[in-house]
Order: sequence, then structure tokens, then C-alpha cells
Amino acid sequence: MFLTCWISGVCKNKIVYVIPLNTEVGSTSWRYVDRGLQEAGKENADVVILHMNTYGGTLVHADSIRTAILNYNRPVYAFIDNNAASAGALIAIACDSIFMRSGGSIGAATVVDDKGTEMPDKYQSYMRSIIRATAESHGKVKRVNDKGDTIVTWFRDPAIAEAMVDSRISVPSIGDDSTKVVTLTSQEALKYHYSDGDAESVTDIVKNKLHYDDYSIKEFKPSFWDNLIGFLTNPALQAILIMIIIGGIYFELQTPGMGFPSFAAIVAAVLYFLPLYIEGVAESWEIIVFVIGIILLLLEIFVIPGFGVTGISGIVLIVGSLFFALIDNFNFNFEYVSSHNILV
Repeated sequence: MFLTCWISGVCKNKIVYVIPLNTEVGSTSWRYVDRGLQEAGKENADVVILHMNTYGGTLVHADSIRTAILNYNRPVYAFIDNNAASAGALIAIACDSIFMRSGGSIGAATVVDDKGTEMPDKYQSYMRSIIRATAESHGKVKRVNDKGDTIVTWFRDPAIAEAMVDSRISVPSIGDDSTKVVTLTSQEALKYHYSDGDAESVTDIVKNKLHYDDYSIKEFKPSFWDNLIGFLTNPALQAILIMIIIGGIYFELQTPGMGFPSFAAIVAAVLYFLPLYIEGVAESWEIIVFVIGIILLLLEIFVIPGFGVTGISGIVLIVGSLFFALIDNFNFNFEYVSSHNILV
């Protein structure tokens, strides 16, 4: 019996890889999930469980996590341990299955700014589109309706996902009330197929939902470097570093000489470019352009009298390199989401 199981692989020990997502969705949590998915692949995990308890975060990072989950080559399940609000709802809907703790909730994904004010419809339209597409990505299934008829319907109703963003979306199946943004309790999510069952823990999911008898649970543990890179790639900190770089250069132009402004600008530039380069966001040519811009400015200050083409060219190259370093580059085919302060 043991030999048969060993040859077929049916009775092998199952590896369950758990990635915690219990903070605000942002640069750090995006790095955790990205690194966790990579580690799960190296561990040859059979399934990944995203252990969630979040009230939301930045749209750009939520979309990055969503995309990584949709493109992952192993099953990813969400365990909503109380909350999957806003950006958390988008991420959970991307997962292959959703399990919720009793009393948990999912929804309320309206796009707001950093003050909590609802953004114009341009932003809501984009969010409606990506959350609808995320729900649609799971395809359709056959279900038996209340009348006993077998029907083909969405695995997750895209209209409900849209209604989590926009109060104007009416979903007859959950009540024709178009005045409120949809947020589902654990029982409502189960009823409307946005949950695959209640669970009180990861172990409960593994034993009673996945029915694994022989398994091991491994959890992603962020390293000091993961925390540091996540901190340095925070949009708010990046904005401060850019201000220090530009401010240092400005004050250096006012009082030429390698003093504190120059030192501050150099340190800020290193902290700005290094994590972006390591993460593959900034490319070598952008750093080279920045260095050339600095050299041109130094030539303008110490070699060429006055302030002309050399100085202006240096400033243009510096500002351009800072901008393009924030953009994901793939053979100069740029796609940039500038709304780092847009929250869901």
C-alpha cells in the first residue's frame, strides 16, 4: 500500500504555504505576497493560503497583488480572518476559493483619496472594471437554482463585485437597493457564492475543506531586507526622497561647494534608486541618466561659467530619471499608474 502511494504520489505529504496579509495593503504587503508566492513555488507547495485581515490600502499595490494571484500556477485560497475590505476585497476575489471566519465581511471597495473622500467616477470606473474582470476570470459553473433547475452561471457574480465599488449598481439577486455599497457578511457571502465555506483557522481549512490528512503548514516569514525594501518603496517616503534630492540640488546651486545639501541629495538618491533597481522597477539606463545629469550640473557649477544649456540639460536628465525610475519598464513599453495616493 505504501509503495503504491509512493509511486502514484497520491498519498504524498501535502505542503500548505501560508502568507499573512494582516496590515494595510501597500508597498510592504505587496513585497510580502510577491516574495511569499516565490517561496511557495520553491517549496513546491500544493496550495497557498492568503491569511487576510485588512481594511484596504493603495490601489496600485492591490492591483499588483491581484495580478500576481491570477497569474500564479498553483491554487491560491483566501482565508478572511474577519476583514477583507476595499483593496482586500479585490485581492480576495482574485483567489481561487474564499473561506471566511464567522462574523467576517468582504466588500466596500469604493475608491477614495488619502482623506477618505470618494474619488470622481473616472477612478470608480477603473475600479469597477478591474474588480468585474477579476470576478469574471473564474468563469462559469453549473448550479441548481431554487426551482431545482440546473443553470449555467458565474462562479462569482461580476455584478456583485461591481456593487462593492459603486452604490448605483443594482443587483436584483441580493435585493434591488442601489443606494448602498455592497458589503457581505460571512453568511451572505456564502449565500451569494462569494465564499466557499466558513472556517475558524487555517488548520480548519486544510482538514475540513481541503480534506488533507497528511500535510505540513509553512508560513512566510519576512526578512529584515523584505521589511527594509517595503519601507523604502513606500510612495510617501519616495516623495520625500525626491524632495530631498531636488532640494539638495537647488541649495547646492545657490551656494556652490560640496556641503550638506549635496550629501543629503546623494544619500536620498541612493535610498531612492537602490530598492527600485533591486526590485527591477528602475533600470540601469535610468541610473546612468541620473548620474549624467549630476555630472552636467557639476560642470555648470565648477567649470562652465553662468547657467546655460549644460545646467538645464542636467536638470532635465535628473528629473526625467526620477520619473522614469517609478515606471515598470519592459523594453521601453511603459505603463504607469500615477495615483499612488488613491486608496481602496
